[in-house]
Amino acid sequence: MDVETSRLLRTGARIPSIGLGTFGSDRYGPDEVAAAVRGGLAAGYRLVDCASVYGNEAEVGAAIADSGVPRDELFVMSKVWNDAHEPDAAVASVRRSLRDLRTDHLDAVFVHWPFPNHHAPHASVEDRDRRARPYDHGAYLALWRALEELVDEGVVRHLGTSNTTVPKLRLLLEDARVLPSLNEMELHPTFQQPELFDFCRANAVQPIGYSPLGSPSRPERDRTDEDPVDIDHPVVRRIAAAHGVHPAVVCLKWAVARGQVPIPFSVKPEQYRANLEGALTDPLTADELAAMTEVDRGVRLIKGQVFLWEGADSWHDLWDEDGTIPGGRG
Repeated sequence: MDVETSRLLRTGARIPSIGLGTFGSDRYGPDEVAAAVRGGLAAGYRLVDCASVYGNEAEVGAAIADSGVPRDELFVMSKVWNDAHEPDAAVASVRRSLRDLRTDHLDAVFVHWPFPNHHAPHASVEDRDRRARPYDHGAYLALWRALEELVDEGVVRHLGTSNTTVPKLRLLLEDARVLPSLNEMELHPTFQQPELFDFCRANAVQPIGYSPLGSPSRPERDRTDEDPVDIDHPVVRRIAAAHGVHPAVVCLKWAVARGQVPIPFSVKPEQYRANLEGALTDPLTADELAAMTEVDRGVRLIKGQVFLWEGADSWHDLWDEDGTIPGGRG
């Protein structure tokens, strides 16, 4: 069985089947992340997932420029943060990312979260934005229209959603002129999101999987005692032993075989090299892939509590778990 090294997008363009994440969390500074990007590009990665809020796009842009990899061989993505949802602010955010990343175009731009609710760096799980509000489809669509104009201009090639849900994505597919080509979402063996994943695939929206290893470096505010550890699951460990690899690599083999694009983050050369090689070689068998469905526990690790608005019952309201959108069309 051959491993697909790229995925076809609705535009006819292709995106690599695995990429480099650049979210340093609270643990790694911009220079460490940039060094990992530089080393990752040398190792063969061609997809780099960035975001304005990560605070390292200038350093990452320098690493990309220094790599010597031709721009047309790269797929570079960025995101508009929650404090830039006003149309003019969103456009300014993208233009700043273009400058920082030293490129004349971005292959994809995502709306990082579907709310303008945001928080200060290193916020605790109890912190709240006093101006936070539930999803407003009209406001989101105004933001999307501004990004569509950047696609018309040619400085953005594809648009994407992130941290969205089926009800929100369904509305956007009905109303957008430039349809989303990608959706970035939490995806790992213990959180497989089959409903959203299948909806994306059915509507030509390529799933991009963040936290593909179960996010061992996620901020402390996103941790609870009940969180599962993907690489410790017996099925994952059994398959890893059969292939002679670290359990983390099994998570990536599974992701690529399933059809999502994982974007693991590591600053250690031996890890990011093993991730790339492992994801694209020695694929899991059909029986192993079937066994991996048993690993799903439906436990979200990145719950988003800091984005809640006054009157929300819990973080579950962020994810439209009853099939409707609190405060919006759905």
